[in-house]
Amino acid sequence: MESFLLNLVEGVEGFHAYGLIFFILIICGLGIPIPEDISLILGGFLAQQQRATLWGMMVIGYMGIILGDSIVYWMGRRLGANVGRRPRKGFWGRLITPQRRAQVEQIFAKYGDRVIIVARFMPGLRAVTYFIAGSVRLKYSRFVFYDSIAALASAPLFVFLGWYFGGELEKLLQAIKEGKGWALWGVASLVVLWLGFKLWKAWRAKKTKPSG
Repeated sequence: MESFLLNLVEGVEGFHAYGLIFFILIICGLGIPIPEDISLILGGFLAQQQRATLWGMMVIGYMGIILGDSIVYWMGRRLGANVGRRPRKGFWGRLITPQRRAQVEQIFAKYGDRVIIVARFMPGLRAVTYFIAGSVRLKYSRFVFYDSIAALASAPLFVFLGWYFGGELEKLLQAIKEGKGWALWGVASLVVLWLGFKLWKAWRAKKTKPSG
């Protein structure tokens, strides 16, 4: 898959570079087995090659993630709560299996809406979680809020890695594939998530505080 994506971005620049990464991220959000982190890193690599800008790729990374996830959410609202209750054919039937649905519903029951944040880092259950969030009619504003916290933790981080280590891209991709050297970045992501949650709690407390 890494070789396929590398060949795909070869020679693209400017508008086409942004558009390609944006499109790939939307596909990732739909549950197609394309690594989201690799796609974001390639966006950073394009910025390192001066075929795009770093900040532009970070914005595109965030927007592509949110749009892809939102499509899955709205499909969940449109198709209702029956998908995944029993085995079905078709794209959504293969993606939302009874086993996956039961697993995600248990996580929802235990952690509530905050599971939207955690799902960003669970590729096998991410799309299932967002689909179910739509099917149970979680408010879209809440869905985007939680999803944005996670997207802002992952998109800028991986785009930056692709930009910073762009000169050794193949080594970077191999390190990710083998799971080496990611403890620091994992901690950094958790810190961002923790800060986001703290800010949300402070905003919520201020909103509910009686006036006068």
